[in-house]
Amino acid sequence: MNETRTLAEWNAQTSTSQRIQNLIRSTAIRGLAVGKRIERSTNWIRFPFYHHVFEDEQQNFSNQLNYLRNIGEFISLDDALLLISGNQAVDGRYFCLTFDDGLKNCVNVALPILLKLEIPAVFYIVTGMVAKSFDANDPIARNVFGFKGQDTTLDFLSWADCSKMVEAGMTIGSHTVTHTRLSDLTEDQAFAELSNSKNEIQQKTGKTCDHFCAPYGNPNTDFDLAFHSNLAKSAGYKTFVTGQRGPTRSGDNPLAIKRDHMMANWGIYQLRYFLTLD
Repeated sequence: MNETRTLAEWNAQTSTSQRIQNLIRSTAIRGLAVGKRIERSTNWIRFPFYHHVFEDEQQNFSNQLNYLRNIGEFISLDDALLLISGNQAVDGRYFCLTFDDGLKNCVNVALPILLKLEIPAVFYIVTGMVAKSFDANDPIARNVFGFKGQDTTLDFLSWADCSKMVEAGMTIGSHTVTHTRLSDLTEDQAFAELSNSKNEIQQKTGKTCDHFCAPYGNPNTDFDLAFHSNLAKSAGYKTFVTGQRGPTRSGDNPLAIKRDHMMANWGIYQLRYFLTLD
């Protein structure tokens, strides 16, 4: 997923059966989205998250963000934490944008759009992958990150990229050292993934790393939410985000934040459907 990779290339390398399944799913969601309106509810924070934005997805990604900005306000995760932890109810509709894995196109493609639209975001990086590049058939690319490319590479942000993002007002969070499922680790191993990644981010960026994202994201499958969120708290994190969909409201646990997975090539109907799930 280097900076020259496009959505068209990705689609060309997707199997015919997978493309048919995607089409069926998209058609079903289009039907389910009829009558759905995000603006019919309020007093929440939604956390949309992406993994990548390809070059030929730039305009669609920008359209998505503009659509959401007409419905609610984009805020930083630090500001979202203040709202969640405050004594007053969240008043209004807010979006907090995050990106997982720390892929190179986040700085080359996504960042310029975020800066133009003045939208803050958190980029959760895998510290052991910083500045690395993997061939398409490398087991790490295929098995750890689900990479499906053939004639390109899976490229990650460098520390210089991370510093550029911080200077631009973005936030760098931890996605562990190795992107290993926490449920596959002992307590000591899991704590090392949490604390070592946090320490390295702080050393390399000069900023406190307060925010953690669990790899793979499924509570009670990829991690034990109660146990591992407490482990994150003991490591010094203030938030722990998951891949479970839904809104966040005042008084909810900042160490169990729900997020909504999104794709930069989605239509607005897909946003309307997924961002109205409770």
